[in-house]
Amino acid sequence: MSTRTKWLLLAPFSLMLIGYGLCVFSEAANLKHTGEPVVRWVLLGTYSLIVINAGISLFGQAIIFRVRIETRRAIRREMKKKVRGWQKKENPVRRA
Repeated sequence: MSTRTKWLLLAPFSLMLIGYGLCVFSEAANLKHTGEPVVRWVLLGTYSLIVINAGISLFGQAIIFRVRIETRRAIRREMKKKVRGWQKKENPVRRA
């Protein structure tokens, strides 16, 4: 799978995961304030923090993929400029 495909899949998925984790976190906070048993809202809160951290982790990986894409693009541009410069030096146009 290409780096671009990985980035295109991972970035939106990680953002959805972060959003889901925040929703679950707010539900855990709501359970705490409504007087539910401690075990229930603590476990739900712990689950939400795991989901949020997983989303942040995956988003960081998506950023790494994007940086790789941009770096490769910049390197290719520079190499093309160098090759064009070498070709001009090797094949000068002769004027009669």
